[in-house]
Amino acid sequence: MSTLNYWNYPTEILCGVGALDQLAKRCRLAGMRKPLLVTDPGMLELPPLHEVHRRLEAAGIDYALFHGFSSNPALEEVTAGALALAEGGHDSLIALGGGSALDAAKGIALLSRDADGLRHFEWSQLIAQYPTLGDHPALDLPPLIAIPTTAGTGSELGREAVLTDTSRGIKIVVGHRELLARSVILDPVLTVGLPKSLTAATGMDALTHHLESLFSPLYHPMSAGVAIEGVRLVKEHLQRAVHNGTDLAAREGMLVASASAAVAFQKGLGGVHALAHPLGARHHKHHGLLNAVLLPYVLVANRPAIEADATRLARYLELPEASFDGLLGWVLELRSSVGIPHTLKEVGLDGEDAQWVGEQAVADISSSETNALPLQAGDYSRIYLNAVNGVLA
Repeated sequence: MSTLNYWNYPTEILCGVGALDQLAKRCRLAGMRKPLLVTDPGMLELPPLHEVHRRLEAAGIDYALFHGFSSNPALEEVTAGALALAEGGHDSLIALGGGSALDAAKGIALLSRDADGLRHFEWSQLIAQYPTLGDHPALDLPPLIAIPTTAGTGSELGREAVLTDTSRGIKIVVGHRELLARSVILDPVLTVGLPKSLTAATGMDALTHHLESLFSPLYHPMSAGVAIEGVRLVKEHLQRAVHNGTDLAAREGMLVASASAAVAFQKGLGGVHALAHPLGARHHKHHGLLNAVLLPYVLVANRPAIEADATRLARYLELPEASFDGLLGWVLELRSSVGIPHTLKEVGLDGEDAQWVGEQAVADISSSETNALPLQAGDYSRIYLNAVNGVLA
């Protein structure tokens, strides 16, 4: 899989080994003369940043680096990034890293044109005021090039960002049509150094996106089709990527599965994300890991609404048993094979905040309102406790 592929969904996507060589050209085509390069602190000494630096230097592109944010980017950190963009006279953004870098860059872009943008375009405000993308006001946001180094969030192809409001201990979702990147570069070489544990957690994150999108009750057959194929890509590539990190075909397959998920979840997400968002904000756990642990417990809770779709998916995946139980068994087996814990207790959660988590999950309308079944706070609290204690009932 060394051929450079070009797609448009509607963001232009350059995918394949060596795709990073297109960076300077994409900067020129987007009119980016002085970009701010946004990357997380853990990337500073790693090869992907050096490779980006080398290409920008060779092309004579002036840029500065911003890395002042955490793994769950906070509103105040994004505000500092917008200040750095303005003070440095930067006209554009390059995001390099996992979901935290991609989301931080989008938040910076939004704040650069609207000081109250994180409030104006928070999900509940979007739904109330801007029901379609055409309703979004023109903001002339700075162009963004997205270069993921993990394969899980799909944020590179999304028009949303997930940010943490530390004052309330919750995550919020902001969105705007102009947050779509001008170009997305999917180069599997940049993911080769990702540790096994992160490869597994981010890969299960991508799987969760596809499954929740497929099972959402919203009618969006195009996204449903992408979700079905996305699950197959995870089935084909995730174990190989985890157990042989230098397998470039597997790494590329997971990048495509991850990016495809952002197309799929136009159909909506669900209870896994509704629970993972408050848990991640309060306990500072990795989002992909939380999704991976929670996934089977939410599938079981949603079973009455998803059994028929699960059976069709199991048949498409050619599982030994074409049924809900067959699909659930495959998810559990895959999770175990890549080293994901079975319970939230194993990652340090005790369930004492179950009532609060349930209330916050219902309030997370970006995910809870498109869950396969309408769930109440008590339902979410019960699912959370089941995931803490390993009760698949």
